[in-house]
Amino acid sequence: MLVASLHQGIGEVLPTRLGFYENWLNPKGLREGTIGLAPLYAVLSFLRQEGALYGDITTRAGEYAAEWTVADMSPTARRCLRALPTGVRRFFVVRQLGRFVRATYRPSRAASETRRGTVRVDVRDSVFCVVRQPVAHALCGFYAAAFVRLLALFDLPVRADMLTCRATGEPGCTMTLTPDDRGGEG
Repeated sequence: MLVASLHQGIGEVLPTRLGFYENWLNPKGLREGTIGLAPLYAVLSFLRQEGALYGDITTRAGEYAAEWTVADMSPTARRCLRALPTGVRRFFVVRQLGRFVRATYRPSRAASETRRGTVRVDVRDSVFCVVRQPVAHALCGFYAAAFVRLLALFDLPVRADMLTCRATGEPGCTMTLTPDDRGGEG
């Protein structure tokens, strides 16, 4: 799902460069699920050289991954979740964040804690934040966008705020998901 969502994001934001990125994210590997870690690291490294477009691509990829995750749920599970009262629905959807992180990249883990409606999510071993040298800004926009979209798909609009990022030299990536009272998708 991670590789396919990145491919989709690149195709939309940088369609003229998609051929370059398909050297690593090739269609055959996408179909067969055989794209390994080295090609993924190469793509992420080259994407960071694209400047602000890196954020656009990873944000779109995160949104796609969230949408595909919900689409993969059984219709009954989606209906049941949507029918729950808001607080109970938030509890069950937030529990899915850790599963989502593991499903996108197995070595990654996420732990969440909710206080007064605000969810704090700690992501460990994010594939997006593996860098040789610390960078000036957070690189975990994929997860922030995915979490915002995942909650919005269950009528739980939130705003994501990055607190720390491993790519900037911190020990891990931490963000908060705060209810968005404006009713938008974050």
